[in-house]
Amino acid sequence: MTEIITKVGWNFDNTYARLPKFFFTHQDPTPVREPKAVLINHHLARFLGLDPDALASGHGLAVLGGNATPAGGTPLAQAYAGHQFGHFTMLGDGRALLIGEQINPTKERYDLQLKGSGPTPYSRGGDGRATLGPMLREYIISEAMHELGIPTSRSLAVVTTGESVYREIALPGAILTRVASSHLRIGTFQYVAAWGTKEDLQVLADYAIERHFPHIAGSDKYLLFLRAVIEAQASLIAKWMLVGFIHGVMNTDNMTISGETIDYGPCAFMDKYDPGTVFSSIDLNRRYAYANQSKIALWNLARFAETLLPLVDRESEKALELAQRELNRFEQLYDQHWLSGMRAKLGLAEEEPDDDGLIKSLLHLMYQHQADYTNSFIDLTFDQTSQEDLHYSHEFTDWHTRWKARLSRQPGGVDSAKELMRSNNPAVIPRNHRVEEALRAAVEDDDYCPLKTLLKVLEKPFAHRPEQKEFAQPPPPSVTPYRTFCGT
Repeated sequence: MTEIITKVGWNFDNTYARLPKFFFTHQDPTPVREPKAVLINHHLARFLGLDPDALASGHGLAVLGGNATPAGGTPLAQAYAGHQFGHFTMLGDGRALLIGEQINPTKERYDLQLKGSGPTPYSRGGDGRATLGPMLREYIISEAMHELGIPTSRSLAVVTTGESVYREIALPGAILTRVASSHLRIGTFQYVAAWGTKEDLQVLADYAIERHFPHIAGSDKYLLFLRAVIEAQASLIAKWMLVGFIHGVMNTDNMTISGETIDYGPCAFMDKYDPGTVFSSIDLNRRYAYANQSKIALWNLARFAETLLPLVDRESEKALELAQRELNRFEQLYDQHWLSGMRAKLGLAEEEPDDDGLIKSLLHLMYQHQADYTNSFIDLTFDQTSQEDLHYSHEFTDWHTRWKARLSRQPGGVDSAKELMRSNNPAVIPRNHRVEEALRAAVEDDDYCPLKTLLKVLEKPFAHRPEQKEFAQPPPPSVTPYRTFCGT
């Protein structure tokens, strides 16, 4: 694999490659015939210290397509394990490679990973490739999540490969360049706990602490590490819930130590409010339904805590007691984040004892009347009545009177409440039907205009711009439920 230095602005390192080889396998990407940039994230490129125009040039494309490696980069496939739908298995990067870590102008370090870059020792018989549609989908959703203020991996670029990938039919191949604070997962620790030594575990934990929580130190640092990851995940899942996001495949290998959303497979955003909503075609038992996400997060964190027990305390019973104490904090932390976010969505600047009841009464009415989740809050923000079945019900009228009385008791009254609501209720989310329209145009007709329009609309979702209104409309009625698939 050729190493190149160009005006792109690469400033590469790879600290993960300096860990023991037990943690990964060195692997070059499989070169592609003709890499062609179809999306370059100019804002993210500049944040990383990269020249977006040079990135889309020959030398930049060589890296994005896996045909070359920047100086300082060391391509590798990370080893990890995971509970997939509750069943433990050995995994690893099957079609993705960590190329290295770009150090940006403010000295922050970010992983750059190529997704769809060819087979690895962890491919389990797969071809290691990816198709265009799912890579574009991850680009759209991950960037929308970023704009919504939710911690997430991001998308730097999508390039087509000039080659076909066979998934029942021939589809255009593509590679996504994914950016994250790191790709350390709960599953990374599960892999080490299952097949490594205590020394390996300590090396990984020390690396993760230095990378993500450098303020942690002292004799109890591994317990504090557990606490920090629990806090990060409690905050993250609450943010998902507040915008109606459903990850769809919350396996332990899809939960990061950093608290970033990662692996956008069968994810989607809820339209009608229904706590039981599931979009994933493979989640037959509704394990990862909208309402289950906080429960699953806690279950996954318990698996993480199990891996750290040998480091928490020499005495196993004491270690278990200390870890359980930290896990017991999750529900309260999550509830605090969720309730705080819901208060903001309803313009409640101060706390009152009955706020939880007021919020849950509204959600119950939204469920009863099959109201659109996002637009119900927009209606309250701008005094609209688009959710007619909800707004013209006697029960909602009674609730609305309670809510107005609640607002009148706080400083600033309704005006300050509406300002708070505007900054916490997005005008637009990546509606599933709009995402599918954009993907069909790109994949089937090589027309990227709808996709680029959608990306532009999803920028600054709290700006409430006129052009966003069209994209805020819920999907037309359908007799078949929307389904997503693990294509990424």
